[in-house]
Amino acid sequence: MKLLELFNTINPCANKIYQPYIIAEIGVNHEGSMKTAKRLIDEAKEGGADAVKFQTYKAEAIASKKSPAYWDTSKEPIDSQYKLFKKYDKFWKGEYEQLKTYCDQADIEFLSTPFDINSAKFLNEMMDVFKISSSDITNKPFIEYIASFGKPIILSTGASHLYEIQEAVEWIDDKHVPVALLHCILNYPTSNDNANLGMIKDLKKKFPDKIIGYSDHTLPNKMKTLEMATLLGAVILEKHFTHDKTLPGNDHYHAMDKHDLKLFNKNIEEAFVMLGGQKKRPILTEDSARRNARRSLVAKCNIFQDEIITKKHITWKRPAHGISPNEIDKVLGKKAKVNIQEDTVLMYSMFNG
Repeated sequence: MKLLELFNTINPCANKIYQPYIIAEIGVNHEGSMKTAKRLIDEAKEGGADAVKFQTYKAEAIASKKSPAYWDTSKEPIDSQYKLFKKYDKFWKGEYEQLKTYCDQADIEFLSTPFDINSAKFLNEMMDVFKISSSDITNKPFIEYIASFGKPIILSTGASHLYEIQEAVEWIDDKHVPVALLHCILNYPTSNDNANLGMIKDLKKKFPDKIIGYSDHTLPNKMKTLEMATLLGAVILEKHFTHDKTLPGNDHYHAMDKHDLKLFNKNIEEAFVMLGGQKKRPILTEDSARRNARRSLVAKCNIFQDEIITKKHITWKRPAHGISPNEIDKVLGKKAKVNIQEDTVLMYSMFNG
């Protein structure tokens, strides 16, 4: 399924858990190498991702030269956002056109988050759906510009108050554009006790007509975070993706690789087998239990022909082969048509009227 189809088919108001749409966030983990970028696409496809996503920016347009670091500098020692972005802003329109073509050939959806007007312009030619990062959730002119393309938007909500999310949603709604909201914690990495997956339920409650997802920055650790997010109702899952978690840099060590992704897909497939039907009803394999473990009305004593049935004549025992106890009021006051021995399962054919 492509994202555009997801927006057109998922009903956010349905009380249902959906198979997740998985975005492998390559970001800038290609480190300016087209060969590495293509390898990451191949490995994301092998792992079972539905899409890969890059980040498109020029350092000069995204950060001032004195913008401080907000990541774990023991993993990424660069102490300036500008310096970090400058290190990785090598790809531009031509490179992303190549990657879009490569994704089409690999049968995996291409996405890239724009961080400025110029990148948004040329990415519009390559994508059916836009992704806006948490960092731009209060950037009204940029959100309105992207919404003006008339395409669905996925908006991350890291480090955001509810009123800030509501404002951004209103800007997008004013353009009559569908929007999905991703719960996100803007910590790199996010500790498990800060993941706050319960916020997924709150977003679903506060925005019942929006698709809700999750953008994850926790360490992979058997991929349990994404599994739990899915079972809480996240429809779109996004997580950083790498080919080598031992590489230095801000987005490698907390990223998943193809092995993590395969494990997640295996686990979530098993989870959906256990999840089964999502509307409460008896299932076929319970038929024997319904007939034999439930109870019927049973003669508590010998009942003689023409005797009027009262509560003193009736008890309830297994199996459920006769009159159900929920119909006791229909039996009381009836006249026995025949003699009924104690411990007999009662049938309507034993009574007059």
